[in-house]
Amino acid sequence: MSYNPPPIQVQFSALAEVEGPQSEKAYREILRVPSMSAGLYILQAGGVDAQQPHHEDEMYYVIRGRGKIVVGSSHRDVCAGSVIFVAAEVDHRFYDITEELAVLVFFAPAES
Repeated sequence: MSYNPPPIQVQFSALAEVEGPQSEKAYREILRVPSMSAGLYILQAGGVDAQQPHHEDEMYYVIRGRGKIVVGSSHRDVCAGSVIFVAAEVDHRFYDITEELAVLVFFAPAES
């Protein structure tokens, strides 16, 4: 008989723990359950966001930094407090990053 652990009912995370020592990875996953996943995406000033459209809906919350985002043909400035929704399969990326951009990213369902 195999053991199936119960699903996650609660998880607490601190951004300081997620950011930790500087890492080569721009995206650091915080949570993964079937219905959603979340992570911290950090792009350095002058950095390039090479992401491709995802198969899941996304929501971004900018914690700090400044830059711009293009979603489809819409261009917007982003800074701390910006919230952006991007539907699945829509082309998007951050650009003209003038201050390190730290962004909470939420995928629904979980990123594949």
